[in-house]
Amino acid sequence: MKHRRTASESLGDRVRSATKWSLVNTLVIRIGTFATGVILARGALTPRDWGLYALGGVVQAVLLSFNELGVSLAVVRWTRDPREFAPTVVTLATGSSLLLYAVLWFAAPATARALGSPDAVGILRILCFGVVVDGLACVPNAVLTREFRQRARLTIDLVTFVVSSGLTLALAFAGWGASSFAWGGVAGVVCALIGCAVAAPGYLRPGWDPTTARELVHFGLPLAGASLFVLATMNADSVVVGATLGPIALGLYRVAFTMSSWPVRAISETARRVSFAGFSRAAESEETLTESFTGGLSPLLLASVPACALLFALPGPIVRAVYGNQWSGSAGALRFLALLGLLRIIFELCYDFLVAAGRSRALLAVQALWLLALVPALIYGGHRNGLMGVGVAHVAVASVLIAPAYLTVLGAVGVDPHRIAAVCWRPVLGGATVAVAALGLEQILGDSFAALAVTCLLATAAYVPVAVPAPLLLKVRGKVRGRFGTAAEPETRPGRIKLTPLPRRADAPSGRRTTGPGPEAESTPERDPAPVLDHNLNLGPVLGPFLDYDFGQDLVGSSPGAAKSAAPSTPDPGPTLRPAPEV
Repeated sequence: MKHRRTASESLGDRVRSATKWSLVNTLVIRIGTFATGVILARGALTPRDWGLYALGGVVQAVLLSFNELGVSLAVVRWTRDPREFAPTVVTLATGSSLLLYAVLWFAAPATARALGSPDAVGILRILCFGVVVDGLACVPNAVLTREFRQRARLTIDLVTFVVSSGLTLALAFAGWGASSFAWGGVAGVVCALIGCAVAAPGYLRPGWDPTTARELVHFGLPLAGASLFVLATMNADSVVVGATLGPIALGLYRVAFTMSSWPVRAISETARRVSFAGFSRAAESEETLTESFTGGLSPLLLASVPACALLFALPGPIVRAVYGNQWSGSAGALRFLALLGLLRIIFELCYDFLVAAGRSRALLAVQALWLLALVPALIYGGHRNGLMGVGVAHVAVASVLIAPAYLTVLGAVGVDPHRIAAVCWRPVLGGATVAVAALGLEQILGDSFAALAVTCLLATAAYVPVAVPAPLLLKVRGKVRGRFGTAAEPETRPGRIKLTPLPRRADAPSGRRTTGPGPEAESTPERDPAPVLDHNLNLGPVLGPFLDYDFGQDLVGSSPGAAKSAAPSTPDPGPTLRPAPEV
């Protein structure tokens, strides 16, 4: 059955609906993944098993960052009918993925020895077969993203999770060790391929058009390079720890990194499933694009800061309560990785925004700077102070070098740094309040499981009056009262954005039509005129329920447009990075 939409459905409605289903998807899958990890850590696997699987996950993530050369993201970004160029994308993505896997197969022994775990060869060969499957599935998966079909994604991800986790648990308790992760992962990606093919039929057929292939490679390579830098940056720590401290230390470190990624996965991943598509549809105007960024940053910070602050303040008690005493050695790294997790949430939003704004080359430069500075810092920190030193090195490079670099690039697009500061200061101050309150309550209540729960609850309660402005609290209160039958004052939603048709962009080849059907069009081979997006689109609800409130109004003015500035015209097109698979 073809996926159809009513003609009256606006882009804003579709983005909000996609965000809702993306949030449900993320919460369900992450809770299930968390529960599976706890069961495995407490009853089936050792830190060494975790470390061996982490090495395989690192290699797989690096290959996935550029296995399809970035060309599949043209399906999301280009305004032409994807059926015109999808066969060429399938051929490029599958061919490059097969080539990479062949190289990995023969290089697996040398790679495992270089990473300090010669016995990881089999895990590398099994796990990285998922790279080939990803190359096949990338086009239908991108079509689902283009069309904001997060409800279908939820069904696919649920089936994938059940199959992958079920097989992993069965094999782990049967004594397969780290290989249970690998076989479960392969089974999961095969299920995902089948699900994507059913949800978006007709997009697995290969084909070849030399002109289109050149356009796709020119389009995708800069972002594939940036993607590779991102994955190399976020996995350089695992390589350093595994090569210098061994697989047991790597297992402990990966647990710490996974815990620090809870806010990233639960909040940032929800946003990223729709943020790039939403930013891309707003990219016809620098003014609306930059306003959507500052509007999106506010709720991300508001939602993620409390969890990061608690992980920073109470790493030891949280690790012991969740995973058990044998994993307590990861607490030293977790304290600093929690700060890195907060920065990653901000950086990932910056990444999606800058790609939609056509600044892929600037992104490549930022990621290259990050990697070049990070590797020597990690080596020094690991030798100097073990796992804690690795965490400190991560935070130092991200805050001292990469945050200013992103601010510079954002400023070139037209995002006022003062506006960013205006929406950040309340959540940051609230996070400091949470950390201080948690440390104080721990001294009074102790670190038992019950005391830890009370401490986290009270510390989070202290966050609300500091981070959330009083007018917004009153607004939320009015909505709650209205929902339960008490009349509430009518309210207006400020800062709504009206979109016009997408203009001709540099990502379309010369001599061809560039205003073909976007994601609003029905998913059929016919070429209908692009509809006028004359519905109100407020990008606030894309990323959270509080975005209608202007958090920076006291510092930069009362309207979302108070910090407007001109940005260069005719930006380069570019897709976004596919999120790295979680270890």
